[in-house]
Amino acid sequence: MSKSARVAVVVGILALVAGCDAEANGGAAAAATGGKAAGQSSATKPWTEVVTATPEGGFRMGNPNAKVKLLEFASLTCPHCKDFHESAFSTIKAKYVASGDVSYEFRNFVLNGPDYAASLLARCQGAGPFFGLLKAFFDDQASWVEPFTTLSPDEQKRLGGLPQDQQIAAMAAAGKLDEYVRARGITKAKFDQCLTDPAAIKTLADLRTQATDTYKLTGTPGFIINGKTQAEVFDWQTLEPKLQAALN
Repeated sequence: MSKSARVAVVVGILALVAGCDAEANGGAAAAATGGKAAGQSSATKPWTEVVTATPEGGFRMGNPNAKVKLLEFASLTCPHCKDFHESAFSTIKAKYVASGDVSYEFRNFVLNGPDYAASLLARCQGAGPFFGLLKAFFDDQASWVEPFTTLSPDEQKRLGGLPQDQQIAAMAAAGKLDEYVRARGITKAKFDQCLTDPAAIKTLADLRTQATDTYKLTGTPGFIINGKTQAEVFDWQTLEPKLQAALN
């Protein structure tokens, strides 16, 4: 596990409720389809059902050749990210992705240990179930996050003293995340496998580096349209005009 991953797992438990900026100190800072037309999907599937893992580590919904490529970096424990998804995702999907003119990609920007665990579990199931699990984690954010906020100092110290390859799974179990995902079809064996995969843990650390170093994001949610970071855009009200401008 990388140094940044260890910091997020151990220290991040304490910072869980602090906010959504990159330093977790509060506030909202910041299959090719050949020659098919934009309104047609590959293999006759609607574009909203075309979901693939991207080489960069995200999950993309829609036409890979769309005129406008919308990329979001977000944290599963960030209240601002939850609010964005509740207010915008259904519109993005039905109005923009379905047309074939816009593709939407989600990449995790982990801020703390519970975020690491939830992100690993959502991603580990593959591209097909990803967006359904993403919605569940955002919809139920308050309920699955709450047990982590009540871990005692002694329990946090115990978790921090575990071998690095055991910390995420142990922390997730201490926060009862295993119970939450079991109700959504993730077995205990799969839970353990997902949370101890070193390659998956590294991917999340690499995605965070992309967010901060490549795209210069300082907070979540953060948005990129056709490779360009959208400064001072944190909600649907300010993002949608940017999408429409890119389409024109």
